[in-house]
Amino acid sequence: MTEQLDEGIRLLQRLDKEELIRIIIDDAKNWLAHDGLWFQAVEGEHGMEKAIDADREAWRKFTVIEAQRIMARLGMEPGGGIPALVECLKHRLYARLNLQRAIEVSDEHALFQMVDCRVQSARKRKGLTDFPCKSVGIVEYSEFARTVDPRIRTRCVACPPDQHPDEFWCAWEFTLVR
Repeated sequence: MTEQLDEGIRLLQRLDKEELIRIIIDDAKNWLAHDGLWFQAVEGEHGMEKAIDADREAWRKFTVIEAQRIMARLGMEPGGGIPALVECLKHRLYARLNLQRAIEVSDEHALFQMVDCRVQSARKRKGLTDFPCKSVGIVEYSEFARTVDPRIRTRCVACPPDQHPDEFWCAWEFTLVR
């Protein structure tokens, strides 16, 4: 089987753990850079509102694919409740780039906070206003949670353009409905 793998995969098999971790983080940064450049291209051609509309629809599909792949990798079936969701959130591409935490976790409820968001922090360093990602985030987090377990409902606690405390950029409440 190894002989059938392409050179890029064979290269990874020869690397040590630390180098593989660096590659995973770099790949996540590349993914986020592409996402940002794609967004800016649409915004430049069609304006902010159309770019956010397109971004929201892309996330509607991508977040489901990401959740399904994470669950397959972890050997999970849909229906694992809040514990499964909290575990899956740790495996997202964002988890390789942003500081995030799940608090108030029980079998029926979790509060998830994005403590440091790479996109928002970069905007802040450049003196720009917060990126208004709430409408995209609602779709992203709701569809991700619903893919992990259709019984999970998602509520936005705060997400730009909402005001938010300094200790997080956005927060999401997940509730298991029986």
